[in-house]
Amino acid sequence: MEEAIAYLYKKDPVFEQISQQYGVPVQPKRPQGFRTLVLLILEQQVSIDSAKATFNKLITAIPNFFPEVVIHFSEENFRACGVSRQKTKYIKALSQAILSKELDLDCLAYKTPELVREELIKIKGIGNWTIDIYLMFCLNSLDIIPLGDIAVVNTMKELFDIHTKEEMEIYAQKWKPYRSVATYFLWHYYLEKRGRKITY
Repeated sequence: MEEAIAYLYKKDPVFEQISQQYGVPVQPKRPQGFRTLVLLILEQQVSIDSAKATFNKLITAIPNFFPEVVIHFSEENFRACGVSRQKTKYIKALSQAILSKELDLDCLAYKTPELVREELIKIKGIGNWTIDIYLMFCLNSLDIIPLGDIAVVNTMKELFDIHTKEEMEIYAQKWKPYRSVATYFLWHYYLEKRGRKITY
């Protein structure tokens, strides 16, 4: 990460300004596997804290949190844990894909980000944002820019005065091959400026 930070300082002075103002960001890490993907599904379009609260209810209700157990948990029980009907379908689709061997999560660590995306995008309810975060947090992919993330988009609007995702994609090319680390800086700025702390 130090090499990436030094590289970004040279490429774009904004990163050094962020670190002078708020310090250097941490690299978020989560374990690979089923549990993390379920948590990411829960995090879609809601706050991390809210999703974690729901996830904690779910793993309390299902102590053996494996696809073969989760797939038989009823919709009513999911709802009692605070999971929407749609996200229940997504979690069950993920469980089914693993059980049917359509998806082998252990093998993803040995594949390129492009192949990981190809495999995960086939699962109902797993879109590019979820894949981006899994690649960054779990598979240590260093060159991802998650433009489906509202905090990233809003921070780029504020810091660079660019307003479309197409322009953001083009602008972020200068941060290659460390766009993930650039993203950690953008999140860090977004949260620190608002006085918010998040444990990934």
